[in-house]
Amino acid sequence: MTPRETPVLTSERLILRPRSVADAAALHAIFSDVELMHWWSSAAHERMEQTVEEISRERPGWRAWAITLKGDDTAIGTVAVGEKRQGNVAEIGYILNRAHWGGGIAREAVSRVIDQIFDEGQRRVFADTDPDNVASRGLLERLGFKLEGYLRQEWETHIGVRDTTLYGLLRDDWIASRS
Repeated sequence: MTPRETPVLTSERLILRPRSVADAAALHAIFSDVELMHWWSSAAHERMEQTVEEISRERPGWRAWAITLKGDDTAIGTVAVGEKRQGNVAEIGYILNRAHWGGGIAREAVSRVIDQIFDEGQRRVFADTDPDNVASRGLLERLGFKLEGYLRQEWETHIGVRDTTLYGLLRDDWIASRS
C-alpha cells in the first residue's frame, strides 16, 4: 500500500490537521483520563512521556488528525485511519476530550474523515469497539455503520480479556445517506 499524506480537512466548526508531537500536552489531558481511556486498548497514561511516545510511534499505513476548533489550534481529540489491506479497506478510530462530548464534534470530525477516505477511493471502512462502549457504538450507528460481527475474547487489554464488536460502512451506503 502506498502511504498517503494526511491533508488538512475542514468542516463547519472544525479543522482537522495532521497530529504532531506538538499536540502532546493537549492530548495528554485525554490519554491520562482514566475514565475516558477505560475502553481504549491500553491504560491511561501516567506520564507525559507515554503520550509523546504514543503520538510519535510509527504506524505504517496509518494517518492521524488532531481535531481542533476553528480559531483555536489546540487539539481536543484525534481521528486515525489505517489502510488495513489491499482492496481499499480502512479502519477508523477516534477519541475526544470529555469537555467536548455531547455537542456533535466527534460526529462532525469522524464524518469529515470518512468523506476524505471515500473520496480517496476506499470502498469500506470499519471500526472495532468494545461491546460495552455504548457511546462509541451509538456514534457509529448514527453515522450509518452496521454491526457486522461480535468476536468473543478478541483482545487482551488493561481491563482484561475483552470481546469486540466490528462495525462496517460501505462507500455506496455513505454516499446514499448523504444525498
